[in-house]
Amino acid sequence: MRAVVQRVSRASVTVAGEVVGRIGRGLLVLVGVAETDTQDDAVSLAARIAGLRVFEDDAGKMNLALADVGGSVLAVSQFTLLGDCRKGRRPSFIAAARPGKADELYRAFCAELAGQGIAVETGRFQQHMDVELVNDGPVTLLLDSRREF
Repeated sequence: MRAVVQRVSRASVTVAGEVVGRIGRGLLVLVGVAETDTQDDAVSLAARIAGLRVFEDDAGKMNLALADVGGSVLAVSQFTLLGDCRKGRRPSFIAAARPGKADELYRAFCAELAGQGIAVETGRFQQHMDVELVNDGPVTLLLDSRREF
C-alpha cells in the first residue's frame, strides 16, 4: 500500500456537493492499494502512520504523534498512487488493486487506525471527490508498506 501523508490544520472531502468527511488538526492520508497488497500491509501502514512523530512539541521539534496532539485522520482512497509513469505519457494502473480488493484493504486500514483510538473520517470509495486541505508546514511524506523511501 502507498500513502501520501500531509499534516493539516484542516481538511475535507466533498462528493456531489456534500461534505462526507472533515477533520481539524491531523493527517490527510491518500491511500493507494496494489494488487499484491494484503491485510498485513493495511495493518503495518496504519501502525506506521499512527506512530509518525510529525507534530511539533513545545520546543518546535517534530516529536509528537496523532494521539499526542488529539489529531484525526482523513483517509481518502486514491488508486492513482499506483500509476506507473515510466513509459509513454499516459500512466498505467495495472499495479492497482481491483475495486473489491482495494475497498476491502482501504477499509481495513481505516479500521486499524480507529482501533488505535484515532478518529478517522473518510472519503467515498470509487466516487469523484473534491479534497480541500490546509497543509500545515507544509509537511508531506510518502510511505509504502513494501519499501522505504
